[in-house]
Amino acid sequence: MKVGSGRPQLSASLAAAAALALAAAGVHAGLAPQYHLAHAVPLPGDGGWDDLTFEQGGHRLFIAHGTEVLVVDTDSLTLAGAVADTPGVHGIALAPDLGRGYVSAGRANSIVVFDLKTLARLKEIKTTGENPDAILYDAATQRVFAFNGRGRNATAIDARSDAVIGTITLDAKPEFAVSDGKGHVYVNLEDKNSIAAIDPRKLVVTAVWSLGSCEEPSGLALDVAGRRLFAGCGNKVMAIVDAASGRMLGTAPIGEGVDGTRYDPVAHLAFASCGEGVLTAVTLPPAGAPEVAQSLTTQRGARTMALDERSHRIFLVTANFGPPPPATSERPHPRPAILPGTFRLLVVAPADASR
Repeated sequence: MKVGSGRPQLSASLAAAAALALAAAGVHAGLAPQYHLAHAVPLPGDGGWDDLTFEQGGHRLFIAHGTEVLVVDTDSLTLAGAVADTPGVHGIALAPDLGRGYVSAGRANSIVVFDLKTLARLKEIKTTGENPDAILYDAATQRVFAFNGRGRNATAIDARSDAVIGTITLDAKPEFAVSDGKGHVYVNLEDKNSIAAIDPRKLVVTAVWSLGSCEEPSGLALDVAGRRLFAGCGNKVMAIVDAASGRMLGTAPIGEGVDGTRYDPVAHLAFASCGEGVLTAVTLPPAGAPEVAQSLTTQRGARTMALDERSHRIFLVTANFGPPPPATSERPHPRPAILPGTFRLLVVAPADASR
């Protein structure tokens, strides 16, 4: 794969083509557009992976992979660099107003701070709980929140000084989290089948809402304008929740092994990426129950994703798998082995889009 270090401008023709494709597919007529698997791009490395983060308004995709973060230029679909030395990396948060990025390094119980322009590693911040997993930047408070899986809490960091300013006790295993940028942060509580609402200024939990029949929620997305949360659940459903009251608005069927959920505010669709190799698009009509707009076959293992809200492309990663290693007392259910040289990026695009 070609490796590039430059930063070409985001293609205006690409954004225009995507908008035309969505319109042609019926978005503005209230219909659901159809998507297809447009590209499969080889990537280096043979380790495991976790979350993906897209630089909204830009053209870079950040991929948590093994002990580093791969950075892909999504205009050219080439490797643009990497953030090194992030052991057990889970997630990436971007603070464009401060020119910094933050990586949760689960095995090191720390947050790695890097320069958003050069990708240079700047410093390491120890978390107040073990195994930081989900991480987000709240622009309204200029604070970073790292959600610690084994610590069952969240570490709050002042992104202007990179100082730890507090710990939020959750008494649950946090999974993915989202912010509305208006004073509200939400996080899935995987082992409590619920969502916690957090005040990012006061650093307190303001409410915990049950997700009803949803089991082991992982991915979480937010419709900021409509104030709706979309939680991907381990029992093959997506739960839709009113972000103001916590009221359940319904569920929709998705695939097995969900780990990523995203919302496209233009297409008005929530997406769930599932490890069995299915990407499910869900729509919620103004009146009525949630509906599956499309169930797209991707590839086995493509369980996490990112969304470019401008081009409306969806990015996933996966690899080929061999048999799992023998079970041990420490790992009674080991994951299948990743076959060397098969790690790749998948690009899903609206039908008729040029890229």
